[in-house]
Amino acid sequence: MAAQKLGLLQQRYVSVTPFSFRRTRYPRVLSILAVASTARKTIASTFSDLKSAGNVALIPYITAGDPSLSTTAEALVALDQTGADVIELGVPYSDALADGPVIQAAATRALRNGTTLEAVLEMLKEVIPRLEAPMVLFTYYNPILKRGIENFLQAIKAVGVTGLLVPDLPLEETDALRRLSALYGLELVLLTTPTTTKERMLEISQASQGFVYLVSLTGVTGERMQVNSQVEFLLQHLKQGLLCPLFEGCCSAS
Repeated sequence: MAAQKLGLLQQRYVSVTPFSFRRTRYPRVLSILAVASTARKTIASTFSDLKSAGNVALIPYITAGDPSLSTTAEALVALDQTGADVIELGVPYSDALADGPVIQAAATRALRNGTTLEAVLEMLKEVIPRLEAPMVLFTYYNPILKRGIENFLQAIKAVGVTGLLVPDLPLEETDALRRLSALYGLELVLLTTPTTTKERMLEISQASQGFVYLVSLTGVTGERMQVNSQVEFLLQHLKQGLLCPLFEGCCSAS
């Protein structure tokens, strides 16, 4: 099922059929017949439905503003219509230390084009109501602190974001963000790695909401030809003991 969905996504926007266009800042965003309800589907309920159907989740990632926010808006609609179960959107950041050269280059281009957090949120305010898939915002912790944790969470909740992933925030420092995320009905996704101990992984799964993001390699993100054998072991032997669904983050080399 995931492979079939990935094939659809690789067709880019070919299968997206225009219905009508709205007069917005992003006029090329496609309007669709079935507009998503204002009551957003949660990540947890999405995974529950997939599990009941015996399916796995496909969660594509793109960087906002590369090459433009209007293109990002089109891409989000295309991803949603071609089978994404959850969509992860990266907010470009200049010191993205957890990311490899491909995503860093995308962030650099987006920042050079003038992409800001405020502009990303303005775009999402118009696009998210057209999406069925929950939206996870990927951002580093510094932009959150700069805006103020509660102000940041209020802002992303207001535009319809469902979840939040902060790659540079360790478990021990998540208390305030977890508490306020729960207050605003946002699902805070935490990360684990192939080298994380089983005991710590269980702690992370207890604190994470929606799913646990399993980084499939050590070091930064980037292209790989095959999956780490340790990751395969973890997927087979540890996922039953976790309190959240386990999602493997990977990067294609093609």
